Amino acid sequence: MIINQQNLHGLNVAYSTAYNKAFQGRKTQYERIATVVPSTTASTDYKWLGQMPQMREWIGEREIQSLSAYNYAIRNKKFEMTVAVPRDDIEDDTYGVYAPMFANIGEAAAEHPDVLVFDALKAGFKENCYDGKPFFAQDHASGKDGKQTVSNMTTEKLSTDAYVEARAAMMGLLGDQGKSLNIVPNLLVVSPANEKMGRLILEADQIEGTTNVLKGTAELLVVTELADQPDYWFLLATQKALKPIIYQKRKPIKLTSKTNDNDDTVFMKDQFIWGADGRSNAGYGFWQMAYGSTGTTSSKG
Repeated sequence: MIINQQNLHGLNVAYSTAYNKAFQGRKTQYERIATVVPSTTASTDYKWLGQMPQMREWIGEREIQSLSAYNYAIRNKKFEMTVAVPRDDIEDDTYGVYAPMFANIGEAAAEHPDVLVFDALKAGFKENCYDGKPFFAQDHASGKDGKQTVSNMTTEKLSTDAYVEARAAMMGLLGDQGKSLNIVPNLLVVSPANEKMGRLILEADQIEGTTNVLKGTAELLVVTELADQPDYWFLLATQKALKPIIYQKRKPIKLTSKTNDNDDTVFMKDQFIWGADGRSNAGYGFWQMAYGSTGTTSSKG
């Protein structure tokens, strides 16, 4: 191929098409557990997290439910992928071999929110949420006036008994007025290694010859992002306005190029550059919407 701006423009269109087709065709799962929140600044403050206002009978004057103020913000991070195509490969008409690479970049860009969201879920045993405690902790304040201490985590391996315990813990949570928060978990998130047990709990007609009363109590979501933590499992409530995880989107990932002869990399290294970059991050919503386990112990059936 003769190197001129017209041909480089056509090449850029071809690479961008491969990128966009792969990006748009990639199925993602992060929105199953995360609320997407647009961001317009370097970080977004979620100090309003902390209370779930509940309706009450109106007797006398209105009772103003003051929202607890917490210092919790999610700071956006920058992410990028950059590749170089040698001038010689373009001149020798071997540029076509790079099209699959641009498709791979498109897939990676589409999957990036999945990576951020499920990494945040896995890190919830160590990373703090709005109340200053790890998202999954044994001592969250709950109940009337926050005087009750409750746990939204365990170390039990996934089993029918552990699932029942997690489900009961979430459904039994009380709000600041001492009334039920009406949380009903609907999604069990597991690694590929836990898929068999997850399907047994939620889909089997019988378990050990007994009618499976847990069938259909939640949906199963198997995610490969948990492959590095095969024993982890999570029970989530994702049907309310705010899901357990927050995916904060500041700048969508976009593919750009440096293909002018005056560009430094073209002049100094004889390479044409394409790069994808964006800004985003993931953090935590209400801990009440999630129950997690490291799966390190097995004392239940």
